[in-house]
Amino acid sequence: MEQINKVELVGVVGSVRIQHFGDKQMARFTVVTNRAYKNREGAPVIETTWHNVAAFEGKYVQDVDKIEKGKPVKVQGRLQIQRYTGVDGVERTSVDVICSRLTILPDDTEMQYEM
Repeated sequence: MEQINKVELVGVVGSVRIQHFGDKQMARFTVVTNRAYKNREGAPVIETTWHNVAAFEGKYVQDVDKIEKGKPVKVQGRLQIQRYTGVDGVERTSVDVICSRLTILPDDTEMQYEM
């Protein structure tokens, strides 16, 4: 049986941190996505989720330096889970999207919500 670890997000960039490694760059940024639905009473609800993304500059991930807060993006990649102990001694888990393909969408891209 084939195993698949694939994620596709379309959302808006939150915070961005660019790191340089020689002539290559890496971006760590957040992407916010929203899911709209109606609850049992029929009232509209918007569920917001923040995703941590790591994008290493390469063949399918270009223009890393153009990632800016508020820009709509499409991110394709895989999930990576890391477990670590914080400075306070508490065991923590971090889920990151390791980007394999990045598209910076036009600023006028509308995010659609289905109810």
